[in-house]
Amino acid sequence: MVPLGGKAIPFVRIHNGARDEFERATRAHPSVEKLELVNSHDGEMLYALDWEPSEGTLLQAILDLGGAMLSATGTAEVWSFELRFPTHEALSAFQEYYIERDIQVSIKHIYNPTRPDAGPWYGLTPQQRETLTYAVESGYYSLPRDVSTQELADAFDISDQAVTERLRRGISALVSNTLLVEAEAA
Repeated sequence: MVPLGGKAIPFVRIHNGARDEFERATRAHPSVEKLELVNSHDGEMLYALDWEPSEGTLLQAILDLGGAMLSATGTAEVWSFELRFPTHEALSAFQEYYIERDIQVSIKHIYNPTRPDAGPWYGLTPQQRETLTYAVESGYYSLPRDVSTQELADAFDISDQAVTERLRRGISALVSNTLLVEAEAA
């Protein structure tokens, strides 16, 4: 999807000899203004599609809620979308939309980015993530503690000073990349 002039212009890649059927069905659709072949290579065609989504459609609901379609792949029976919504409230409104209309949706993953450079684990290194997870699961943060710092260190074959530093830095990364993000943006 490429936003041009306030409209979403999707690029559609067609495989497996479905070109004629795709062109015929797409050009016949009332919302399509223009279909243009951009490139063709080894039986794969890339099209630019200029269209206006119909009112009351799933795509129009996404656009109305400020959502962006990052990618879409599918067949005549099943589609897979990667969507981005500007707020949790917009995502919730989208959920209400498809539930009210009995549109079958299966959510595979919801990702709530923190800082753009934080990565998928909120800025944690793999070792910090593993150590923090193990510490919580082993009862290190329980009252009273079920496991000592030395026992954690032994589990990772590192010193108790190293495990303490790993936990401290991991907690600092989690707080900085989750709880303090909105405070910095304000």
